[in-house]
Amino acid sequence: MMRVETIILPEKLERLLAALKEKGFDSMTISDVAGRGEQRGIKLRYGGRAESVDLLSKVRIELIVCDYEVDFLIETITEAVRTGKIGDGRIFVSPVARSIKVRNGEDTAMLET
Repeated sequence: MMRVETIILPEKLERLLAALKEKGFDSMTISDVAGRGEQRGIKLRYGGRAESVDLLSKVRIELIVCDYEVDFLIETITEAVRTGKIGDGRIFVSPVARSIKVRNGEDTAMLET
């Protein structure tokens, strides 16, 4: 199993959720986060005054999927949110050793053996 975590612009969330639902990815965790990447914040103008905004609002979506689904999921995410501009987001992939359902104690490590 793998954890696929993506950080995107908030205005792309609805489009991504629709794409994930269409491709059969229903289980996920969504969090509002703040951060910055290569753009290192932005400069905004309020009236005649410039203001620097160092941390930008982003959305983090985490999905746990089978290894064979990772590339398809990455393709789905990038197609849904890519604009080609700085700030489009980032995708992180990492292994998940175990997952235990709190409700019934089902352990995925035991299911995979």
